[in-house]
Amino acid sequence: MFKKHLIALSAVVGLGLAASVQAETLPDTRWYAAPFASFINTGGDRGANDGWGGGLGLGKIINEHFNVELRGFYQGYDHYVNRSNGLTGNWDVTGGNVDLQYYLFRDKFSPYAVAGLGAINTSVRGDSGVGFIGEAGAGFTYELLDNLLLRSDVRYRYNNNFGANLRSGGTNEFHDLVVNMGFVIPFGPKPTSVVEAKQEFTPPPKVADCSTKDSDHDGVSDCSDKCPGTISGSKVDFYGCPIRIELKGVHFKYNSAELTENAQTILDGVAASLIAYPQDKAIEVQGHTSSEGSDAYNLKLSQRRSQSVVSYLKQKGVNDKLYAKGYGERDPVADNSTEEGRSQNRRVELVWISE
Repeated sequence: MFKKHLIALSAVVGLGLAASVQAETLPDTRWYAAPFASFINTGGDRGANDGWGGGLGLGKIINEHFNVELRGFYQGYDHYVNRSNGLTGNWDVTGGNVDLQYYLFRDKFSPYAVAGLGAINTSVRGDSGVGFIGEAGAGFTYELLDNLLLRSDVRYRYNNNFGANLRSGGTNEFHDLVVNMGFVIPFGPKPTSVVEAKQEFTPPPKVADCSTKDSDHDGVSDCSDKCPGTISGSKVDFYGCPIRIELKGVHFKYNSAELTENAQTILDGVAASLIAYPQDKAIEVQGHTSSEGSDAYNLKLSQRRSQSVVSYLKQKGVNDKLYAKGYGERDPVADNSTEEGRSQNRRVELVWISE
């Protein structure tokens, strides 16, 4: 029976690894509800027929790879036979567990591995006892709509009832195979990318006398520019709306997140532009470092520096949604083996994002 469980799990894992196309994922950290139905293939140690059940999970998407989920369930196994006296009955189990799911990648079809720990109350012929369960398995989700995914997984379940006298002459350790099928229902809209948002725009009507003008010098004529007053030096999209800008000259005191006086002067101008021409999109303030020091230290330093810029801009009256994000040394734009390259890598960037 245990070998049969392992074969089933291997088949699901193999199906997930066979997917060859992986799409670039968007930041998605929504909460979700997950109703499901279950089929239980009982091990021979229970002396019972297979059973059915169902439950509900409440989960959170943590990042590109991980979900955490709290689940509650009820399941029943029919036709239990006591080996000592021949009495028959039904197993009824009610329990809950905490899952950690690891997704190989996020796409329309998304395979994952799962492990969970929890507790279970088992009742049979008037006797009941609380025990421990541990589960491990694999499965997949398939996106039907932005707020509706089909989900299925196969799990090996270990159940120990810690000596509860549920079966005279029997064991308190059980090994079952659980097949779950259900849905994932995320709360709120699915995040969209800058590219998707840009595709929603319709070109504005052309006016003859504005086609040769570019008031904010962003390379897009005033006729087509939907975002006038772009900060100088910004990379813009087809309609003149900012995508990204490096805040050249925004530096910090050595080994610190304290802005220099020159950096504050530059940020004063950035703040004035953001206040005069607010955008609908949120802004991610990205902090980057060179490679001196450890990865962990540089990541923390870049986070503190990006937060310092966010705090300063908000203090100056910027009402745009600003998010601080430190990237440490992991996204260099120049060679870290030279001082010139390291200087270029120590930078702050503004990136306009869709929520």
